[in-house]
This record gives sequence, structure tokens and C-alpha cells, in this order.
Amino acid sequence: MVSMPDIGLVGKTNVGKSTFFAAATLLPAEISNRPFTTIDPNIGVTHVRTKCVHVELGLPKCDPKNSLCIEGNRFIPVRLVDVAGLVPGAHEGRGLGNKFLDDIRKSDVIILVVDASGSTDPEGSPTRPGMFDPVEEVETILNEIDLWMFTKIKRDWDKFSRTLDSGGITDKYAFIAQRLSGFNIRKEHVVNTFKRLGRTTDKLTTWSDDDLLTFIRTLREVSKPIVIAANKVDKPYGEDGYKRLKESFSQYPVVPTIAIAELALRTAAKRGLIKYIPGDQDFEIIGNPDTKQAEALRKIRDLLKAWNGTGVQQAINTAIFDSLKMIVVYPVEDHNKFTDSKGNILPDAYLVPEGTTAKELAFMIHTDIGKGFLYAINAKTKQRIGENHVLKNGDVIKIVSAK
Repeated sequence: MVSMPDIGLVGKTNVGKSTFFAAATLLPAEISNRPFTTIDPNIGVTHVRTKCVHVELGLPKCDPKNSLCIEGNRFIPVRLVDVAGLVPGAHEGRGLGNKFLDDIRKSDVIILVVDASGSTDPEGSPTRPGMFDPVEEVETILNEIDLWMFTKIKRDWDKFSRTLDSGGITDKYAFIAQRLSGFNIRKEHVVNTFKRLGRTTDKLTTWSDDDLLTFIRTLREVSKPIVIAANKVDKPYGEDGYKRLKESFSQYPVVPTIAIAELALRTAAKRGLIKYIPGDQDFEIIGNPDTKQAEALRKIRDLLKAWNGTGVQQAINTAIFDSLKMIVVYPVEDHNKFTDSKGNILPDAYLVPEGTTAKELAFMIHTDIGKGFLYAINAKTKQRIGENHVLKNGDVIKIVSAK
């Protein structure tokens, strides 16, 4: 089955991380009764947004089952984990450090929420804007994650490296990945890390602590890509902080965000005051807001124009589509009508990694379908495709299986 990607939401206390989480997981009233809205207090479901393929196909509608379609926009669920707030020394167990780092283990990608205005001190206490450096904030958080991984891996590294160097391991990359599987690290992550460092798996017993830490930092970059959400850009010094973050961390996407505005918009939409689709750059007033509410909405509209939206949906999309490099495919049973066996039009939208083949999609749908794979049909072109055909974003695919 297709698994739901995990986004870890990371940051200090009071930077707007929990506001981001609340906004991202708050659904409009008409769809809030869907299953899996909230898993537990700090794990919820948010959605990536993409143009639904039914629009491209000229169909009047679709019948989504595993996702949502709002005015031609397909919203596909992903898991969002609000990781415990971080303080310096978390890797040593300070504050909620152990919980913070345990929560991040299984994350496929990290959204690092930063106070771009510099109005939060290292301990997470509010202060005047411009008092603290958002660049230093990012460096501190990444360093805590790296040191935590280093502490965990170093415990048995000497024994582990001796085993690797003994010559009895046929696939060293797989062996290392198995040792690190608790961090949601796979063999391809290990292979790519060694390639990036230009090193081999030989003579790991000669590695110094600095060598191991460099390996771990690179492994974290490979296995847990990061998107920086430069929050509070609307505050004094916020725009300057955002620009500095972009300059200092060019290796990561940096998205300007105003999480509190997104939460206000989604709350107003749920109450029927406005019509707002997450990720839009404007909204429509459809209710009767009072004077205070109308003024607040006016100010939010100005922010949307200034920043091309609140950035919350953009950060989520960037994490899944750009950092994790996932695409959307639509499996169907009737390739002429684009339906399942019950006549539902484009019922499922799957997030799959770039490079996924037709046969791999078959296994994602069901193991038996994968085992019995004969061929697939591209429903858009009606062409038959083989098991090694690489799928593209927006493909509509029928799997033909002996089972």
C-alpha cells in the first residue's frame, strides 16, 4: 500500500510552530469530518495541493475517496508531526530534548519553523523584534539534531566498525542502513552519503569523531531534507531576517510564512465568514463579519498581496514535491471512463517518488496485483506500457494483472 509521507515540524517554542501546525491541520467545515483529521495531540494530517487531473481531462468533476478536490484543486493527505519545542542542549536531554529527537526519527522531511523577526530568544521566550539572529537559530537546531544522532550512533560505533572492516559483510551499505533504520534511513541514503563525501566503506575503524560527525551531518542532509519556514515575516525585521536566511542557507528552500494569518483564514472559512482555499492569494467574504473581524480580514488581505499568500501551503508543497521529489498519479480500473469498478471518477490520487515504475505502482496498490502484473495502460494516451515504464506527474494508469 502507498504510505503517507511524514513531515516533521521543528522549531523553538514561540516561533509559531504550533500555530503553523494548527493552521495546516484545520480543514474547512464541509470536509472536517473526513477520517484521519487528527491522529493524536501532536500528530495531524495536512494536505499537499495540486491541480486535479480531471480539469486537464475536461471532466466536469471527480469522485475523490482518498483525498479531496476543491474547485479543481486536489488535496492529498500527508502526516504532520508537531515536534516538541527545542532548546539548546536538547541532544543531552535538556528540556523536552529526548521527546523532540525521538519524534523526529521517522520524519521523511523537515519543515524548520524559524522566527525571521528575531523576537524569540534561544530558550523560546518572547522578546523585542531584531534581538536575536534567525540564522543562528537554524544553525543551533541543525547542530542539536546532528549531535543527537552522533550520540546515538557513537555508542557502539567501535564494535560496529570493526565488524564492517572484518571483511565478512557482503553488502556494507545495507548493513549500515540496517544499523541506522531507527532513524528512517535506507540503503540509498547511505550510498548517496558516501558518494557525496567521496569516501568508501573501507577502514571505518580509522575514522575520528570528526569524521563520524561529518558523515552524520551529510547523512542527515541526504535522508531528512529541510525546508525553512521563515515565519513572522510581517513583523519588524521579519523581511530582513527572511533575506538573511535565504543568503545563508542557499542549499535549502526558504519560504516566507505568516502562520497566524493562515490560521485566522482557515478559522474564518470554517465559521462561514469567508471562502478561502488553502494556498490561495486572496479570499472572498461570504458571511457577515463584525467590525473587528472585517478590519482583521482587511489587514490579512494586505499581507496576502504583499507576500503572495501566507506561505503555509507553499511550505508543505515544497517539502513534498521539491524536497522529497514526489509526484501524483491516479490509478483507475476503466481507462476509458477514468473510473474504478464502481464508476467513481478518479477516486484515488497517490503520492509516489519520482522514478516510480508501472510495476512498482502495482505493488503499491496491492502486493498480489504487483505479483500478477502483466502490463499497464496510460489512460490519457490509451497506450500500453511495460513494467519498467517510469511514471510522470499527473499520469492516470490502469494496471492489468493476472490477479
